[in-house]
Amino acid sequence: MQPAFVALVLFVVYMTVAFGLRTVQHIRATGSTGFQGISGRIGSASWFGGVLFVLALVLGALAPVLELAGVVRSLVALPPWAFACAVALAVAGTLATYASQVAMGKSWRIGVREAERTELVSDGPFRIVRNPIFSCMLVTGTGLALILPNVLSLVSLICLFVAVELQVRVVEEPYLHRTHGERYAEYCLRVGRFVPGLGLRRFAASAIRSLDDSPNL
Repeated sequence: MQPAFVALVLFVVYMTVAFGLRTVQHIRATGSTGFQGISGRIGSASWFGGVLFVLALVLGALAPVLELAGVVRSLVALPPWAFACAVALAVAGTLATYASQVAMGKSWRIGVREAERTELVSDGPFRIVRNPIFSCMLVTGTGLALILPNVLSLVSLICLFVAVELQVRVVEEPYLHRTHGERYAEYCLRVGRFVPGLGLRRFAASAIRSLDDSPNL
């Protein structure tokens, strides 16, 4: 089976489960899609984070499609054992992403709306890392890029890494600290950002201020 076809199938499954299925479930539970849009003024760090996230998904979809069409080619051919490991990584990342989304319950959302107040989730996978959804998305993206290591998939993975860093550091963490105060600050001192034990942080007093005064777009 062609790696490009496998990558395309896994990408479609990933999008269907992590975005389609989860959105439908959230609408049934809350009446809302959970999508808050791209935050920040155009050109700001938070805006770039949202744009890069969208770009990562677009390039992730184009990578297998254009390789099947013969427009791009993989830079290397993986041996069978490495290919199987990459597939397992992508599948595990997809399932873990969905499980982490479900663990958020009604607090699940994509993006930030300043006026919205949701519960701080610190149970389940959130006991291990503060951002398990993003961590698992990066695992999925890495698996897909390894399955089909062409220029588009690799650029997609880079965009995803940068987007996640910007979204968490510039948007999510300041918002959660403004919303939950010392409770969130204490949580950040004992639970790692993306990897257990790494990315522990202490908030300065200035961290409660918004790093971007513009509302979501």
